[in-house]
Formats: sequence, C-alpha cells, structure tokens
Amino acid sequence: MTAEPALPSQSAHLQTALVVGASRGIGLGFVQQLLKDERFGAIYGTYRRPESAQGLLSLATQHPQLTCLPLDVTDEASIAEAVAQLQARTPQLHRAVYCVGVLHDGDFQPEKSLRQITSENLMRSLQTNAFGAVLLAKHLMPLFKHDQPSVFAAVSAKVGSIGDNRLGGWYGYRASKAALNMLIKTASLEYARRSPHTILALLHPGTTDTGLSEPFQRGVPPEKLFPVERTVAQLMKVMDNLTPADSGEFFNWDGTRLPW
Repeated sequence: MTAEPALPSQSAHLQTALVVGASRGIGLGFVQQLLKDERFGAIYGTYRRPESAQGLLSLATQHPQLTCLPLDVTDEASIAEAVAQLQARTPQLHRAVYCVGVLHDGDFQPEKSLRQITSENLMRSLQTNAFGAVLLAKHLMPLFKHDQPSVFAAVSAKVGSIGDNRLGGWYGYRASKAALNMLIKTASLEYARRSPHTILALLHPGTTDTGLSEPFQRGVPPEKLFPVERTVAQLMKVMDNLTPADSGEFFNWDGTRLPW
C-alpha cells in the first residue's frame, strides 16, 4: 500500500492561510497575493454563492494549493461546517483574514440621518460586519493552538473609530465596525490566555477601488484611492510586522494605530 501524500499545509516550513470573503475585492486580492507568497503552502478561500465567486473558483482550478469553501458568515452553522472542513484538511492555521463587509446592496444603503434607520438594516450590518468575525474567532481557536506565530486579522474601517467620528451619518456601518473592533479586542484577551502565539488585529485598508466603495469615490483624490493590489500589499506588511504586544489593536493601512 502506498502512503498518501502529505497535504501542503503539513509541511514543516510552509504555512496555512484562510481568507474569509474571498470571492471579490480585497478578499480575492489577498488570495492572489498569498498564492505568490512562498511562505504559504495551502490557502483556503471562502465564498457565499458560487455564481458570484467565479474568479476565485477559477483560481482554484489553476492552483492546487488553493481550496474553496462555502461559508455564510451570518449563519453560525455554516461557519462551523466550513471550519470542520478546514480541520479535516489541516491541523494548523497561521493566518486568517476576515474580509467580509456590507455597506450597500440595492435598497440597503448607508443612513444619512436618523429617520432612515431601521432595526432590520442595523442587524444586517452587525451580523455581516461584526458578528461573523467573532464567531469565526470562536470556531478557529483550535486551529490556532500551536507554538508557531500566527495572525487573525479583520478588515475594519476608520469610520468605526468613535474618537475620529466628526461627520456623522452611516449609522449602521459605523456602529457595526465599532462593534467589530470591540469584539476582536475582547477576543484578543482570551486568545492571549488560551492561544498565546496568535495575534489578533483590526486593519483599516484605506479607500480601495472595489464595489463596496465605488458609489462613494467621487471627491476621493486619486492618490488616496488604492487599487486592490496596493491595499493587500500594505495590509500584508502590517500583519508581517505585528508583535504580541500589538494584539487587539486597531491599525491604519500604513501601520500607525487608530483611535478607538
């Protein structure tokens, strides 16, 4: 009987990465960057619907080290199932990036005033932008419990900073990103006790040329509108430079800390 070949992630020197929300935008950019990064032998990318993830699924046919997993961040059972599939394939995770976010979708638009707020829209913002990330941190902890340095990062937003809020508006998006920051900050304290080699961080990507920001790009100076490739490279650099003392902190794309 011939032995089964070891999975790439089981190599002693190669790392394993997970990108949640990998079907487009910054998430897809992270997958493309990780595939070029020789430190990573296995990359996992999640998607919600296959019809909107053709770019990601196509990459998987070209790169055997990429595995695509269905995952709906608003459904904890879906998160648990995706993590179970991940655990069946690899014993360890070294980097996870939560890239899921919703700002607008058809009739769902950021509120400009109090009269536009609805409880349904607030809940949708919170479920997608905040709750999914902390539920992922909950289910991924067993994969992070090893003695090698690892990073769990969530893409946040500067508009989630309470101290930096000078314009108002965007109630649900602002509140959900502030909630994301608090949830990940709190999780970082538990990880420090239970998975001490894992750094948790919140990252502001800057205004990036994606579908999320497209309706709001008017007035953004060209030099402040980043292509996805630049955003990903900048955030990868921030993650690479993190130390355990940085866990639970909120960082700008250039590595500087942002106010809560």
